[in-house]
Amino acid sequence: MKTLDQKIKELSPARRKKIKQRAAQLIAEEMSLRELRRAHKLTQERIAQTLGIGQDQVSRLEQRSDLLISTLRGYVEAMGGRLTLVAEFPHHKPVALSGIAALDADTDARRAGVSAE
Repeated sequence: MKTLDQKIKELSPARRKKIKQRAAQLIAEEMSLRELRRAHKLTQERIAQTLGIGQDQVSRLEQRSDLLISTLRGYVEAMGGRLTLVAEFPHHKPVALSGIAALDADTDARRAGVSAE
């Protein structure tokens, strides 16, 4: 049976480069929330307390690369921040997206059975 390293060595240089780039991207995504939390000198326990979830859930959340906007917003707000979304396009200035957080708040409120206003 071949090891992963052996299989990767059999791939074309272009494919190996693409795998390496994607791995680096995943590592950056995984670490971004964790590093942000650490930069604010906060513990997972403190974030968990603020969000009303367990520390283990914060740990799993920090490892995910695909989050709901409402989850990300809650995490950022638990650190005292505010989440904004910006769309970037080639040959255009960045555009701040508005209303998305409000829509998420409405959805969250409906799920909880209360009004978001």
